Amino acid sequence: MGWKVRAVRGATTVSENSIEAIRSAVHELLNELETHNQIDPDEIVSATFSATRDLDAIFPASIARERPRWSNVPLLDVQQMHVNGSLERCIRFLIHFNTPNPDLEIYHPYLRHARSLRPDWTMAQVALISKSTL
Repeated sequence: MGWKVRAVRGATTVSENSIEAIRSAVHELLNELETHNQIDPDEIVSATFSATRDLDAIFPASIARERPRWSNVPLLDVQQMHVNGSLERCIRFLIHFNTPNPDLEIYHPYLRHARSLRPDWTMAQVALISKSTL
């Protein structure tokens, strides 16, 4: 079987609307992505980052571009749709990548307060990490 396009999602929250806080959160989120997934940045098709309207100090994609081997990844920032009562100071990503393994188990990192966005995945991710460290 040939290569297949897959996608991974993730999210985190930021303590404040500052360059330092956003940089720290994005690096933490992408470190988690790269630690638990077999994703080569050269195989990323594109990455879209969204941020809630209360985060405007820096573009999350510009932080991703600082990472080793991410300089040629097509990146896009968008503003997350506002819904009253939704999670504040939240950064999300959707990354499409090519893989020769269509059955690859994907870890979707949801960190900090963003764990509440996908409690079903959070528990599954704990099991996946436990299984991979055996």
